[in-house]
Amino acid sequence: MPQITVRDLSGNDEVREVPEGTTAGEVYTDRAVVVARVDGELKDLSYIVSGGEALEPVAVDSEDGRAVLRHSTAHVLAQAVQQMFPEAKLGIGPPIRDGFYYDFDVARPFTPEDLAALEKRMQEIIKSGQRFHRRVVTEDEARAELAHEPFKLELIGLKGGSAADADMSDVMEVGGAELTIYDNIDGKTGQRAWCDLCRGPHVPTTRVIPAFKLMRSAAAYWRGSEKNPTLQRIYGTAWESRDALKAHLAFLEEAERRDHRRLGTELDLFSFPDEIGSGLAVFHPKGGVIRREMEHYSRLRHEEAGYEFVNTPHLTKGQLYEISGHLDWYAEGMYPPMELDAEYGPDGELKKAGQKYYMKPMNCPMHNLIFDARGRSYRELPLRLFEFGTVYRYEKSGVVHGLTRARGFTQDDAHIYCTPEQMAGELDSLLTFVLDLLRDYGLDDFYLELSTKDPVKFVGTEDVWEQATETLRAAAERQNLELVLDPGGAAFYGPKISVQARDAIGRTWQMSTIQVDFNLPERFGLEYTAADGSRQRPVMIHRALFGSIERFFAVLLEHYAGAFPAWLAPVQVVGIPITDGHVDYLTGVAAELRKAGIRIEVDTSDDRMQKKIRNAQKQKVPYMLIAGDEDVAAGAVSFRYRDGSQKNGVPVADAVAEILDVVQRRVQV
Repeated sequence: MPQITVRDLSGNDEVREVPEGTTAGEVYTDRAVVVARVDGELKDLSYIVSGGEALEPVAVDSEDGRAVLRHSTAHVLAQAVQQMFPEAKLGIGPPIRDGFYYDFDVARPFTPEDLAALEKRMQEIIKSGQRFHRRVVTEDEARAELAHEPFKLELIGLKGGSAADADMSDVMEVGGAELTIYDNIDGKTGQRAWCDLCRGPHVPTTRVIPAFKLMRSAAAYWRGSEKNPTLQRIYGTAWESRDALKAHLAFLEEAERRDHRRLGTELDLFSFPDEIGSGLAVFHPKGGVIRREMEHYSRLRHEEAGYEFVNTPHLTKGQLYEISGHLDWYAEGMYPPMELDAEYGPDGELKKAGQKYYMKPMNCPMHNLIFDARGRSYRELPLRLFEFGTVYRYEKSGVVHGLTRARGFTQDDAHIYCTPEQMAGELDSLLTFVLDLLRDYGLDDFYLELSTKDPVKFVGTEDVWEQATETLRAAAERQNLELVLDPGGAAFYGPKISVQARDAIGRTWQMSTIQVDFNLPERFGLEYTAADGSRQRPVMIHRALFGSIERFFAVLLEHYAGAFPAWLAPVQVVGIPITDGHVDYLTGVAAELRKAGIRIEVDTSDDRMQKKIRNAQKQKVPYMLIAGDEDVAAGAVSFRYRDGSQKNGVPVADAVAEILDVVQRRVQV
């Protein structure tokens, strides 16, 4: 009898003898288990175990379990589409974060009514209890069976990673050493109802799919290339229970309410005029106030930490990016060059060739030129250069997304040049600095990610990499935060720590990054004079705290749902007179607050008081100061907060003191 090692759902291992022909499903009878991991590889529960294997259960509510559930639901969607649209040709249908999609070649785009009808058909398929059956086929058999599916035939040619442009979604269809087709076997008749080319694995039957919803449809290029045909993509989501689906849909509603693009329009903060171009934002006066306050506080903190401010131009000769290597490594992300400075004689003959100028995608090469502008001594190190530097990156139109993925943005960019002996202390203080500053802006739920060397693509010696990686690791561990490893995820020039911050609704955003660079100091020939008079290469540390002002603005806007803390709010106080006769009194109160640096407006519109209050609430103003006859007589105001609570008869001096205290302490109200 085969002997196997079985891990249960609690993580306990047991060595068992099982009869020949035993399946993983017979080992794991708990309905929560949808697939098994056999010697580290996911397998269907119909997999027949053999001696010496180690089995682990994969529950439907785990990350892998949900991915399998969603991929199986994608198959049900594809079956429903081909039943309702027999001419539809199949693309691919992988699981994605929180859901799945499937691409189809159809005569027209799908409508909302189509999605509703497809959901109904999918429910029928799920209730029928179809079984997912894996079948190994040869390439010739697959081509014969799928002769009517041109996109599947193309994928067959990618079997085993034979094509260099095969991505993970392609591999999901054909990956591994063998081709497999999954048949959907009808639960009543035992006949094949549908089939698809797929690597798998899948849940045992469609009845295991408890809750799903089709979300939307969109056009998508086949295999992500604009050179390929346009298909129609249907997005959906699937979860292990109806409660989990309900919670996810509620989360999406809240995320939509917080969408920075929507709030940017509602609160009149910024816009993306078509006349300027995609991914290029303009900030309106109120958005400009928030941005100014963000930058101002950051400047103050950097000055306290010993940074020196620099400024560099928006474009440069191409030679600079030849030296840095960006034209070798990053050309596709750069705007095309401009040919300038050519000189011609009277007869039109070229006397001096022009040069290529590029909009800068990075600030670091220019900072290196500042370091190299004169001789440097070890006494000057560490040298901390900081800039709010605007850069331009030509993001593809499909990935541009409001302020979080823009084509023009301003980085809060710092580069630290230090000796090898100073590196540990700098990395430690850098990480403390960025975490403390992020907390000041209201983010306080973090974990850290350490990206280590790609074993193939790297520059520098093994010893230096190991030293830098372990120094980063030690600095991260001293923060007493969760540390997640990203093996092989570093850029070729050095290891990296990234700060991952969770916002008010639990989404994770990559914020600050700290990266050690062995490459640019070498390429630019940077040196300093050491204490013994020798010329030494400095260690270069890249550090972006916000990433970009625009992206950080968007993160904070969504984190606070537009209700910024008073110190960042574009309008901190609105004065609301009960009648026109109280305008002058509140104007005087406003003048006193303005002298103290508070941003206040007095609503002198013809609206009734209750309408003025509603308007201030819609604009998410932290404080409303209301004044009527009794307030004027007492030298007081009625103090109304953003949550609707109110204090009456507050002396003006006390009101001013309270507002100033909250603003100066940078707390949320």
